[in-house]
Amino acid sequence: MNTWGRAIFFIVACEIAGALGSIFTAPEITNWYATLTKPMLNPPSWVFGPVWTLLYALMGIAVFLIWEQYRKTKQKKKRKVIEFALWIFVAQLLLNTMWSIIFFGLHNPALAFLNLLAMWIFIALTIYVFKPINKTAAYLLAPYILWVTFAGYLNFSVWQLNKQSIGYGAGICTQEAMLCPDGSYVGRTGPQCQFAQCPQSER
Repeated sequence: MNTWGRAIFFIVACEIAGALGSIFTAPEITNWYATLTKPMLNPPSWVFGPVWTLLYALMGIAVFLIWEQYRKTKQKKKRKVIEFALWIFVAQLLLNTMWSIIFFGLHNPALAFLNLLAMWIFIALTIYVFKPINKTAAYLLAPYILWVTFAGYLNFSVWQLNKQSIGYGAGICTQEAMLCPDGSYVGRTGPQCQFAQCPQSER
């Protein structure tokens, strides 16, 4: 495999990791997630797809640069250091995929937030161990950790704003959903655990 082939391989591998998470995310955007109270700075749902696609591409380029350094390095000690850096990268990518499963699949923003904190730490550690190997690879992950920091604010806010409606605190609501005339589903929300309103049909 030539250099371009290896670069494409790593980019596609990271995009696949993101696609695995989207399996749990996509069906819930217009269903369960739509019923939640969002914080003031919550961006439109369509923003997330393009942003994450770009971030996974940057991740792929970053890990490709580290891999190329690994291939060129002959010293056993340096190769061990690079191997460790690559495993840290894999760990943060696994935590990334797990977040979608926990938040959207399990409908558990509290546990998802804890997972996100661990992910943030591993991203920071990845940047730290990448920098001595290849500074460009480390810098390519800067937008990633900034976005995850913002995602942490969103995750924490959703958790706090919807404690009662998603089963935390004194008011515990069931996770059942109601089918709307347009085919979408809404869940229970608010202090009285009432069903959210169905989308208004266009006439």
